[in-house]
Amino acid sequence: MSDLVVLDFDGVGTADEVLTKLRSLQKEHLIDLEDACVVVHTDTGKVQVKQAVNLTALGAAGGASTGMLVGILAGLLVLNPLAGMVAGGLAGAGFGALSGSLADHGIDDGFIKNLGKTIPKGSSALFLLIRRSTADKVLPEIEAFKPRVLKTSLSNEQEQKLRAALSPPAKAA
Repeated sequence: MSDLVVLDFDGVGTADEVLTKLRSLQKEHLIDLEDACVVVHTDTGKVQVKQAVNLTALGAAGGASTGMLVGILAGLLVLNPLAGMVAGGLAGAGFGALSGSLADHGIDDGFIKNLGKTIPKGSSALFLLIRRSTADKVLPEIEAFKPRVLKTSLSNEQEQKLRAALSPPAKAA
């Protein structure tokens, strides 16, 4: 089961920077992201949602390949596999794009929009659905961005550990 973690950052571009950093850590197999989304609350008050996974493109690609295969087979029946492949590919891409745009994968869009409205103007938030991570190697990499934990699906104990790991050390008086 994946864990949801929502982090808030100062600056409208910071969440994008952190997501880029996490993607590089994913290539090193230190974190496995199921889904990610960046929300930006501009200085003018506009809330922008940037999905990390483009389901429409994913659906179109899958639909096109399936459609081509079915089209070739149908084209063989009428002795014109090339025309069948082209027609099947176009139809498959269209249906795949439609199904991809209607699918809601990962983090709930309504949840993203509602929580995104609560972040301060001039800041950004990063919504992460994490399958697994090596926390002792990932957290130090994002600590420099000064994230604030907004919401998690972690247990209370795990959430407190996360907050403690990401908060700056207390200054001695």
